Amino acid sequence: MSDWGPVFVSMVLFILLTPGLLFQLPGRSRCVEFGNFQTSGAAILIHSLLYFAFICVFLLALKIKILNIIVTLMADWGPVVIAVVLFVLLSPGLLFQLPGRGRIVEFGSMHTSGVSILVHAILFFGLITIFLIAIGVHIYTG
Repeated sequence: MSDWGPVFVSMVLFILLTPGLLFQLPGRSRCVEFGNFQTSGAAILIHSLLYFAFICVFLLALKIKILNIIVTLMADWGPVVIAVVLFVLLSPGLLFQLPGRGRIVEFGSMHTSGVSILVHAILFFGLITIFLIAIGVHIYTG
């Protein structure tokens, strides 16, 4: 039986913590800016650290799962590591933005948009589902 808990938690956090959608920390002209659809390397770093902290709390400390199996005492770091890596790689504007402002794809633009966040969230969902459900990547520590 597959565990969809890490997929859904990772997906919701990806959307909520994408720099520029709800907030950007640090902002371009202030400490925190809200809904500016901009990003920067520093903002992606801070948001990635926040993402890592929240994903650890939800998946390791609270052990959120969506299945009916006995929870083992071992911590599974696989979903955490994969989710954080995908969060960084798929942050709109860092490596690429799909769709771009004037092109289909823009590279390193440090901008984002609502449509870009939606497309990147769909890519994130597809990739994390492949890694966690189809392949079943696990990294156990006791």
